[in-house]
Amino acid sequence: MSPRSYRELPRRTTRQIHVGNIAVGGGAPISVQSMTNTSTADAGATSAQVAALAEAGADMVRVSCPDEKSTKALVEIVNDASVPVIADIHFHFQRAIEAADAGASCLRFNPGNIGSGDRVAEVVRAASANGCSIRIGVNAGSLEKYLLEKYGSPCPEALVESALHHANALEAHGFGEYKISVKASDVLLAVTAYRHLALATPAPLHLGITEAGGKRAGTVKSALGIGALLWEGIGDTIRVSLAADPVEEVHAGNEILKTLGLRRRGVTIIACPSCAREVFPVVRTVEELETRLAHIRTPLSLSVLGCVVNGPGEARETDVGLTGGGRGTNLIYLSGVADHRIGDDGLVDHIVALVEAKAAEIEGGMAIGDELSRESAAASH
Repeated sequence: MSPRSYRELPRRTTRQIHVGNIAVGGGAPISVQSMTNTSTADAGATSAQVAALAEAGADMVRVSCPDEKSTKALVEIVNDASVPVIADIHFHFQRAIEAADAGASCLRFNPGNIGSGDRVAEVVRAASANGCSIRIGVNAGSLEKYLLEKYGSPCPEALVESALHHANALEAHGFGEYKISVKASDVLLAVTAYRHLALATPAPLHLGITEAGGKRAGTVKSALGIGALLWEGIGDTIRVSLAADPVEEVHAGNEILKTLGLRRRGVTIIACPSCAREVFPVVRTVEELETRLAHIRTPLSLSVLGCVVNGPGEARETDVGLTGGGRGTNLIYLSGVADHRIGDDGLVDHIVALVEAKAAEIEGGMAIGDELSRESAAASH
């Protein structure tokens, strides 16, 4: 076993679809999405929230389209968006057609709620004509009546049977640009359903623990459920569903991927929980740094430890390191090497400047590498 092989998580083999310009499945990077909670009919407010979610790191954003006013506003929302927009549809097949015509990159609906086979066929025609993919969204809270009667209650078998039934309905119309979700608020129910579904279909899967709860409890539930599946190689897109600001969903989703080594985006902060040994206020410092470094997309690491017990060891493994050194000074590490000392005054400003400079250095190196690759390719021809 190589020293770093433990970091290589498996990825389930799936076919690949597209949500706008984002590849899903087939080995593509796992994408993070969230959902707006504004009135979609208010195009200005919804566009602003889509922009905020994209800035936070969302790869795609879902908006609810419950009525015709919403699908009319969708045209403006899609045109303003820098990321693909997914239209959330329930019950009325005409809304799905309108959303596809309005430029939605994906339709999220349960074909069983749309109505007859003829209506599903109409939606498929609209999706195909507009280059729009579909997410089959099965939810433990809205299973078909016949499945509840068959199984007695929501269970993994019922969720998977529903999903496969609707997938077959799309396949019957020659439509393969779909992904599937089988969500539940019960973590064990959802995880088991996804495991069964992953064995039954090559379709890409969207992961989520639905109605997970508030920011703290919902993040924990989602991290456990989504994280367990990702660890097994299951999952191609994810959403952390929180009763909180949607931006928090994006932050949580990205942190899950970063923790598992499945995404490198932004600053990863390694920080101690603080104790009586700290020589500067660790908790407050980390809170300030999380806020002030949120704009950085370049992948890099920052360690913030309050004393010299573990501080130097962690700092040697990070791009920028701060270790409480005593005697009124703190030790700064750059690229794993002790570089200089600084007092408590202006500490956060100093660290922010160092991280921004390191990000610019990394970006510059990446740009040079890309240019050399292009020159090498040109020379080979």
